[in-house]
Amino acid sequence: MNANDFPATSSSTVEIHSYAELQQRIHDDLRVQHPEWVEPDGNCPTCESYERRLAESIDLFRSGISNLAAA
Repeated sequence: MNANDFPATSSSTVEIHSYAELQQRIHDDLRVQHPEWVEPDGNCPTCESYERRLAESIDLFRSGISNLAAA
């Protein structure tokens, strides 16, 4: 699977400069690509799950980098 497998969004050419921007981009893109995940009240538990998993992965990566730097 590559980037061309997904429909382009209006923000597809915007540079991302921070983690907060990346998180918002992922949130918005998941909602566009999977409208069936969005509940009638606007909540998206599946999107939130993906966001939590990304945050956990980044934390694991950072802790691994910190451990390497300390060695």
